[in-house]
Amino acid sequence: MALNMTIGQLAKEVGVNIETVRYYERRRLLTPTDRKPSGYRVYDREALKRLRFIKNAQSLGFALHEITELLNLRVSSTARCGDVQQKAQAKLDQVKDKIRDLHALDRTLLALIRSCRAGQPTDRCPIVQSFEGERSRNHGKRKTTR
Repeated sequence: MALNMTIGQLAKEVGVNIETVRYYERRRLLTPTDRKPSGYRVYDREALKRLRFIKNAQSLGFALHEITELLNLRVSSTARCGDVQQKAQAKLDQVKDKIRDLHALDRTLLALIRSCRAGQPTDRCPIVQSFEGERSRNHGKRKTTR
């Protein structure tokens, strides 16, 4: 692999679209190392590592604003692994909350499906009635005090 890559080479190496690279540039997550006289962007190994970092963090559920924070920790001389660990723990807590919410949704939908008598007209369908009622809007939602 060449030390200096074009945007197309960089995108291909990581498996993203060229427009994705441009978007990350606009978000200031990625910066070309230089430009060729023709105007083409040139990227180095650090840009490749950074783009892989972004994509791998995204695959673990981190949003771009969180990835920006992680990237800032990555280059900070005062940041420690524990700082990154706190961010990862916060993401894990969010994932566990989402899993609990999905389990509640699963139980609610299963109960609705079981209550349905498929041969009835829709005006007597318990699923439709549930959607129309006050109960369905709050069903399965936990009250949080965050």
